[in-house]
Amino acid sequence: MIKNILLVGLGGSLGSIARYASQYWITFYHSNRFPWATLSVNIVGCFLIGLFWGLSFKSIENNESWKLFLMTGLCGGFTTFSAFTLEGIGLIKENRLTDFLLYVIGSVLIGLLATLLGMKLVR
Repeated sequence: MIKNILLVGLGGSLGSIARYASQYWITFYHSNRFPWATLSVNIVGCFLIGLFWGLSFKSIENNESWKLFLMTGLCGGFTTFSAFTLEGIGLIKENRLTDFLLYVIGSVLIGLLATLLGMKLVR
């Protein structure tokens, strides 16, 4: 258990640093009102979690440790949007379309409302 926590923590640390650096760099070169930095990080994170997921079944030895480090840690620290999309794809593959729609709509709408509520509570 301690090993798994350390793997996730190390990956998460690296992912968070990579997100900060990426967003800083993108915002520095593309400073306008559209959130290019967050969009870019989310898309790259989705690509990476898909890549790591595919590789975990093909060539990564000691599967679980690498999955924890790369997918839960690195991608989770980089963006939780990647986990959201991977879980969404899982629901589609299981032909659970109602659950998929509820998950997507609920995550986006309720997430936005929760953020707004949190902001209003501290005003």
